[in-house]
Amino acid sequence: MAVPKRRHSNSRSGKRRSHHQIKPKQTGYCPQCSTVVPTHAVCPKCGHYMGRNVVEMSENA
Repeated sequence: MAVPKRRHSNSRSGKRRSHHQIKPKQTGYCPQCSTVVPTHAVCPKCGHYMGRNVVEMSENA
């Protein structure tokens, strides 16, 4: 089994790990109520998705 002969420096390890960062979630605007909504998700305010009403929202919420 192959084993490294020398230890990798901290900067070299950091360069390798630099591509695995957590990216921010993509957001868009709901065409019905103009609320900021994560992409590919039902709008939490009005319940619309892909141009149709998917979830019935109560008036109190």
